[in-house]
Amino acid sequence: MFKNSSMKKYSNTKIVAALLLVLVSVRCSHDYPIDEDGLLITARTSCYVSNFDLLGTDFISVITSTTVIPATPTTPAVPSTRNVVIDTTAQTISVQVALGTDLKNLYPQFTLVTDAKLNPKITGKTDFSDLAPRKWTVISGNRKVRKEYTVTVTVQQ
Repeated sequence: MFKNSSMKKYSNTKIVAALLLVLVSVRCSHDYPIDEDGLLITARTSCYVSNFDLLGTDFISVITSTTVIPATPTTPAVPSTRNVVIDTTAQTISVQVALGTDLKNLYPQFTLVTDAKLNPKITGKTDFSDLAPRKWTVISGNRKVRKEYTVTVTVQQ
C-alpha cells in the first residue's frame, strides 16, 4: 500500500512539473519574440561581419599570411597578418589562399555582430573553384536591417 501511494505522489509531481515547464515556456516566448530559426529577435540594428575565415577539409585556415619582417636597428618588426580584407562600408570580403588549395571544399566562417544572423545559412562546404564572388546577407538582431556581403577568393601566384 505504501508503494502505490508513493508512486502516485511521484507521478503527480511529474505532472505538476511538466505543467509548470509548459507555462514558463509559453510565457517566455510571448515576452521574447523569436524568428523562424528559433533565434531571439532583439532591438539591435547593427549589421556587419567582424571576422571571416576559410577552412579546408582539415578545418584549418587556408588563408595566406604576409611574411614577417624582422626588426632592424632603425625599424621595428612587422608581424605577419592574414590576407583578409573586410570592408564594412562596401560590404565586401576579399581573401587570398595559397596556390594548390582545394577550392571545391572550403568552409566559410563568419563572425557577426551580436544578435545578427546570416542568410543563406552555411550548412557545409562551399565550392569556390570557379573563383566567382559569393554573396551572403547579414541580418540585424531586430531583423529589419539587411546588408549583402560579397566574398571574393583569389589564389596566391
